[in-house]
Amino acid sequence: MPDVKPSGIAPRRPLLAELIGTALLVTVVVGSGIAAARLSPSDGGLQLLENSTATVFGLAVLILMFGPVSGGHFNPVISAVDGLLSRPPGRGLSAAGVVMYASTQLIGAILGALLANIMFDLPALQISGKDRMSLGHGLGEVVATAGLVLLVFSLARSGRAALSAAAVGAYIGAAYWFTSSTSFANPAVTVGRIFSDTFAGIAPASAMFFIAAQLVGGLVGLGLVRFFFPDAPVTAGRAVVPHPNHVPEEG
Repeated sequence: MPDVKPSGIAPRRPLLAELIGTALLVTVVVGSGIAAARLSPSDGGLQLLENSTATVFGLAVLILMFGPVSGGHFNPVISAVDGLLSRPPGRGLSAAGVVMYASTQLIGAILGALLANIMFDLPALQISGKDRMSLGHGLGEVVATAGLVLLVFSLARSGRAALSAAAVGAYIGAAYWFTSSTSFANPAVTVGRIFSDTFAGIAPASAMFFIAAQLVGGLVGLGLVRFFFPDAPVTAGRAVVPHPNHVPEEG
């Protein structure tokens, strides 16, 4: 029998998948940022290319790896929208499930940053001093997060969730370049990057600013999903990848 709880509260296996998946995602982002800075110390554009390429492939692989277990959210905004769109209750994450997913993702993100630091022989615990706070950065995060939410749930609601790994990876890779913020689009990843005083880091004050922008972007994305797919079957519980943590639809 699948590991399902009718209440929509996440059982242990999906939570562990979200913790490890989010940790490895941040390890990919931070670790490739450190490597890029060392390999191309005088070329910021090449550093970004190296960092974004690793993130594209890493994110796609992690969704394929853990998606069938937890959905492969790795992002509190995606989990929150999953809960808000999954109606009637029981088809997706409950409020308690969203809190557990988000908490697990935040813990995983911090552990992922520490792991990257240790792998590159840096102090395990450090705080970034990289300031990213500007109107342009905030708008970039709104756009990046809204687009990500619209992509994920448009695929889920139109029966194309199997394309999520490639599509989400491609979107994030593109958004690295077309947004001024380099598309964090994820509160957990943003928190994790506080703990890396490297190319991929972000100062705590800037992180809070980014998270606020991401929450706004999540609401914008939610509105767009409901506008463009008002009559589609409510399959938000299948985002990012169909998985047994959600109660199957009847009929």
